[in-house]
Amino acid sequence: MNKTVDINGVTTAYMEEGNGIPVVLMHGWGQNKEMMIHVFDHLKDRFRVVSLDFPGFGESGLPPEAWGVIEYEKFFEQFLETIGIDRVILIGHSFGCRVAIRFAAENPQRVIRMVLTGAAGIRPKHDLKWHIATKTYKLGKFVLKITGQKGRLQELQKNAGSEDYRNAVGIMKPTFVKVVNDDIAPLLHSVTCPVLLVWGDLDTAAPLWMGQQMEKEMKDAGLAVFEGDDHWAYWHQSDRFNAVIDVFVKEDEQA
Repeated sequence: MNKTVDINGVTTAYMEEGNGIPVVLMHGWGQNKEMMIHVFDHLKDRFRVVSLDFPGFGESGLPPEAWGVIEYEKFFEQFLETIGIDRVILIGHSFGCRVAIRFAAENPQRVIRMVLTGAAGIRPKHDLKWHIATKTYKLGKFVLKITGQKGRLQELQKNAGSEDYRNAVGIMKPTFVKVVNDDIAPLLHSVTCPVLLVWGDLDTAAPLWMGQQMEKEMKDAGLAVFEGDDHWAYWHQSDRFNAVIDVFVKEDEQA
């Protein structure tokens, strides 16, 4: 069933069905609750399943200002409180995992277990080529600004950054910058619940080494690798993904 709720002035859209232990599905950047529909439909007969649109995505309203992961996590806390969820199982993809990890680290007593797939959040170490390109871009932007070349400046900014950054509009552009600059690595040791990590070994958005680091630093984590797949492995191999979830959450399901 599709629902909406107001969280501090932000209209938040979500789907909810089923009974039992709550499971909340947390989509990736630029996506929406529909991207988790295969998991939603698979679990709704055994759990109370909720899938939300984060502010700025899907049918939810925009954040009132540029948010980072910290603001999204505080929003998520309020969302759970508003719809009456205390302890929860979290299933997230990419950006949703950033929020899930921060929530689990700060609220260890509230998270029963987590499934994280293609989890973003660890800031990569960049090579010399990246640093040179970044400094060249900043220098070029500075020169075009002080020389008043607005047209060329707009063109430079239009073509800079990742596809997600270029696609972001309005308040979501500075929001994206704040989100990707957040580093959840220092929080990994504070995640104490059981964690299932699912990764495509060809993932370039969140490379496999990130999953391996999470498995190593989280207290109770295991890594399942989907060979030959990418950042969207959970979507491409939805039946396989649901099967590994079933094993992981079996003791929590409604009889």
